[in-house]
Amino acid sequence: MKLYDLELDTNKLPILVEEKSFRYSSTCNTPQLITEMLNQCFNLCNKAEEHVYLIALNTKLNVSGVFLISKGTIDASICNPREILQRCFIVGASAFVIAHNHPSGDCSPSKGDVETYNRLKEAGNIMGIRCLDSIILSNSDYYSLSEN
Repeated sequence: MKLYDLELDTNKLPILVEEKSFRYSSTCNTPQLITEMLNQCFNLCNKAEEHVYLIALNTKLNVSGVFLISKGTIDASICNPREILQRCFIVGASAFVIAHNHPSGDCSPSKGDVETYNRLKEAGNIMGIRCLDSIILSNSDYYSLSEN
């Protein structure tokens, strides 16, 4: 599995840059497995600020790539459909999952979390890339918006 970022080439166009590679053999096709992967590879449940990750998936729901979308504050972060879908297109994803942590330890979704998930689902449907879930992690649990 690979963690990617985007950088500008000499023509100021975004290109995919591999930041890190992880040996992770388990599939990531359920909220629980995605949570385990994010905690094992990125220690997401222990971050002091909100971090938003994109997990881009291929047609068989295997991970095409992972991106750190935003590093926010103790109770907020930015997550826009444009940045999400741009990365999905670049890695050829057919679906994606968004995940972020709540440093407070309460993984209940905020109104903003639900609104962002609905915007991502709508934008993904328009562009032909399914938003499968938005997962919120705390230090001991997770909350899946698609499961609830």
